[in-house]
Amino acid sequence: MTTSIPGEPWSTGVTRDASGEAVVAGVPVSRLAAEHGTPAYVLDEADVRTRARAYRRAFETAFAEVGAGVDVYYAGKAFLSVAVARWVHEEGLRVDTASGGELAVALRAGVPGAHLGLHGNNKSDDEIAAALEAGVGRIIVDSLAEVDRVAAAAAARGVVAPVMVRVTTGVHAGGHEYISTAHEDQKFGLSVHGREGEDSPATTALLAVLARPELHLLGIHSHIGSQILDASGFAVAARAVLDLRAHLAARTGVLVEEVDIGGGYGIAYLPGEVALDPARVAKDISVALADASVDLSTPLPRFSIEPGRAIVGPAGLTLYRVGTVKPVQLSDGRVRTYVSVDGGMSDNIRPALYGAQYHAEVVGRLSEAEPVLARVVGKHCESGDIVVHEVLLPADVREGDLLAVAATGAYGRSMASNYNLLTRPPVVAVTDGASRVLVRRETVDDLLALDADA
Repeated sequence: MTTSIPGEPWSTGVTRDASGEAVVAGVPVSRLAAEHGTPAYVLDEADVRTRARAYRRAFETAFAEVGAGVDVYYAGKAFLSVAVARWVHEEGLRVDTASGGELAVALRAGVPGAHLGLHGNNKSDDEIAAALEAGVGRIIVDSLAEVDRVAAAAAARGVVAPVMVRVTTGVHAGGHEYISTAHEDQKFGLSVHGREGEDSPATTALLAVLARPELHLLGIHSHIGSQILDASGFAVAARAVLDLRAHLAARTGVLVEEVDIGGGYGIAYLPGEVALDPARVAKDISVALADASVDLSTPLPRFSIEPGRAIVGPAGLTLYRVGTVKPVQLSDGRVRTYVSVDGGMSDNIRPALYGAQYHAEVVGRLSEAEPVLARVVGKHCESGDIVVHEVLLPADVREGDLLAVAATGAYGRSMASNYNLLTRPPVVAVTDGASRVLVRRETVDDLLALDADA
């Protein structure tokens, strides 16, 4: 029997109707496929807004109880379009950008510069200039060299740039080495640990910022990883940042006003997984930081956090059309059914890049067939082109079926490529029984338009 959809890892707006067809925010998937084609990213607007509000309210409430303020920045790298930037800003969030392109999209959406941040370990001169000209609320400095570059750009424009220094605390968390970003051997930030008798790289950078009149040291930034399902790492890393803040104050008399503890809040990708609860994690972190401030005899700063995946990830699904279905005999005697779809690693690189696990279901009809072991694969000329490594699908899955993969709202479209010159799918928003295109489907003409000899 076809699995019943409601509940994680699907968005709250996904149900099945009496015929067994999946319905997203009142729109049947067959209608979405007919109107927008497949593959397509489908984004539940109400779910995005609800999750944005939940994070803002949970952290505002928990931090107010310990006497601290907090700002919630939506991490645009998860997925950013003009509409999504507007949605999250209307729900009271600011926007964190990681490139000039993301900054441009947020500005086009009408997000005030003061509510934007610019990240990046290798910002270009043009990106720094664009941030300063937009009046961004903060530039997160990632290296000693960047201190001088941002100061020079600010001086050339006669402004004082608000900056935070990104530090690495040695606390790391997340599902894969490449997305655990606070350990020492990686490209981001400056370590809080130094050789005996010497300033740490983080302290050196903070002192360098204070020495430049073109810069205002707004605060210290830390990010420990992605897809984190244990909140304890946040508190440990934030305590290390508060220690650094107190050390800087004792040495210079400057107690920075803000600490950013980053993002990485995990979601459910598979049935039975449990996402981080924003209210619980906010409470745990705020209490731990309040205790740390007492130990250090320093007042709490204003805090900021950067959820991205936790807001947009569960709100999205990718809708595919099934093509070739091929049973393959395994060496242990089992049979695995390879179910090919009309997209693949070009619209979701995470399974190939990280070994990320996803869940899929046949969503266009009800099936009474027994489930069989299946692997959902794409249409690329690549053996690693796997969309879902292992999932139970009905034995009668067949060409033409609609199949959906859950929790692809984050990083699917933002990491998409044109591998094999496939065109990237559209992003379609659904709300109150209606759908509209947020980002249109690419066409072959789009590809040829970039080819100088076409």
